[in-house]
Amino acid sequence: MLDSWFKSIRHNWCQYPPLVGTYQVLSSASVDDLWQKVVDLADVSWHPLLSRTNVPYGLIPKPGLIYRAVSRLFPMPIQIFVERVLPKELLTVRILALPGLEERVTYRVESTLCGTRVSYSVTLRGWLSPLVWSVIRPYAAKVASELAQAVERELLADPSMRRKFAKPDGLDFLGVLLLLAGVGQVVWNTPFVPCLRA
Repeated sequence: MLDSWFKSIRHNWCQYPPLVGTYQVLSSASVDDLWQKVVDLADVSWHPLLSRTNVPYGLIPKPGLIYRAVSRLFPMPIQIFVERVLPKELLTVRILALPGLEERVTYRVESTLCGTRVSYSVTLRGWLSPLVWSVIRPYAAKVASELAQAVERELLADPSMRRKFAKPDGLDFLGVLLLLAGVGQVVWNTPFVPCLRA
């Protein structure tokens, strides 16, 4: 009798519709920069749900790739199967964590007039999906924003970006030196005067 009761409960859970959540954020980073972070499966330091993977540095994800990851929430390894890859647009993976649960995750980046849109979508199916969804939902809601913020922080900390911002200051300093040395007349008579004064 107990066995039939468990079977009926499991049957009822399977009849539940899939649970779907999509979270989006706009980023000032480019599609290329965001995509590089998405496909860098070896670095998940920014990810609210994953702590590490066994992917070697530099490996490019392709459909059919299976790798292991460790969740931040549960101290157990999970397998992740790469289903679909559209370069600089979309990455879909299937997470194989528990029996009775099917989880698909899609990362998407697309350029818009207001910036780059980053989307993170989760689809859960199976009789365990309501329980798992109640646990991971607050963390899944942060994935897109954490991804965008991680890329933006890296761009600001990039030495090449600092050199680009420092270049105009160097030119202004050179102009002051030339002016003090007596050759300033040549500098101020050049077409660059409006730029320097602005």
